Amino acid sequence: MTQHHPLPSVCDVARMIDHALLHPAFTDAQVLEGLAVARRCECATACVKPYSVPMAVLALLGSGVGVCSVVGFPHGNSHTSMKVTEADRATGEGASEIDVVVNVGKVLGGDWDYVRDELREVNAICLARRAILKVIFENDFLQESHIVRLCELCTELGVAFVKTSTGYGFVRQPDGSFLSRGATEEHIQLMRRHSGPKVRLKAAGGIRSLDDLLRFRGLGATRIGTSATEAILAEAVRRGLPGPVPAGLGGGASAAAGAAPAGY
Repeated sequence: MTQHHPLPSVCDVARMIDHALLHPAFTDAQVLEGLAVARRCECATACVKPYSVPMAVLALLGSGVGVCSVVGFPHGNSHTSMKVTEADRATGEGASEIDVVVNVGKVLGGDWDYVRDELREVNAICLARRAILKVIFENDFLQESHIVRLCELCTELGVAFVKTSTGYGFVRQPDGSFLSRGATEEHIQLMRRHSGPKVRLKAAGGIRSLDDLLRFRGLGATRIGTSATEAILAEAVRRGLPGPVPAGLGGGASAAAGAAPAGY
């Protein structure tokens, strides 16, 4: 059942968003443009690939917008030691949040000791650096039983967030095409039911509109991953969500600016 939540302000909406700059073809110039969007819109974070962390830290200095780095992205198949090294370097360079992808093959194979140990090691680095860890499940590949067990493990380990998707988890369909559903209402509800009260939820993958964001917010998500930030905030302003409004929007935003490469 959808929970009742008061209508958020435009700034509340902005502070839910991790502005995603993860498209594999982005140049440094495009990343810098995206960082300027995150700064102007006063997002929670800009979510970048590991090599972009130093650039993002400089671009967002003094803005209040955090830097989030992905680890083991997008497939989660790196050695545990490599994930730990990525998290260590990213937080050492100034990332305040880490989004790590689980080893999906180990999850599907039921090797829960491996999954637990890997997440424990990455979380230990984050805790030592006072950084937030979000664990990406990639729900498109999983059954409900896997999602439930991952929620239980993350609760046991004291992970800050569980997250639905990378936005790049494409599953082969019967006709041979590939499709990524990303965040779904059913999965957010399942994750909320089986995560402890201190574990927060991030919905990501295919979230392109204000209605998408508000729907997931109503189901318990407190963070949203999207590249459609400007379009979402423009819609929030147009529909008269209460203030305050991020100062960088200048009373509005360009809906056209929400157009970004598909995938996240």
